[in-house]
Amino acid sequence: MFGRRKKRKISKVDSLVGQNTQILGNVNFDGGLHVDGAIKGNVYATDQQSSVLTLSDRGTIEGEVRVPYVVLNGVVLGDVYANQHIELAPSARVEGNVYYGLIEMAVGAEVNGKLVRTAETEKLALALSHHSVVESEALPSTGVRPAATSLDG
Repeated sequence: MFGRRKKRKISKVDSLVGQNTQILGNVNFDGGLHVDGAIKGNVYATDQQSSVLTLSDRGTIEGEVRVPYVVLNGVVLGDVYANQHIELAPSARVEGNVYYGLIEMAVGAEVNGKLVRTAETEKLALALSHHSVVESEALPSTGVRPAATSLDG
């Protein structure tokens, strides 16, 4: 309570999506991503420990978001997985579920879905499931099925 200070994640911007920019497809990033434009696709942080997504009041994302630290002031149409911390600013609007480790929500922010707090073990599972999603997107599909063995029963 007294003498205890909030730890704020200091975000530097490594990537910027400008106000007049629209991205069609998934975005994988590391470090800091600031979005003033529109993304129609999923947004994934490759570093699930320290990456930061900042969505301005002019920004929109249509897809799933999996980033450890999230600051929203725009619109997200999809589920948000912030395994560390999420801040919902006054103009934030989420049409989907929000999975979080720690949440801050300002007056005026809107979530049309469930708010689900994740425990430490679930945070690890979310990070691992994200890792497998990113790997599967990176590998081309061969369409080849493994051969059946006598152990398959």
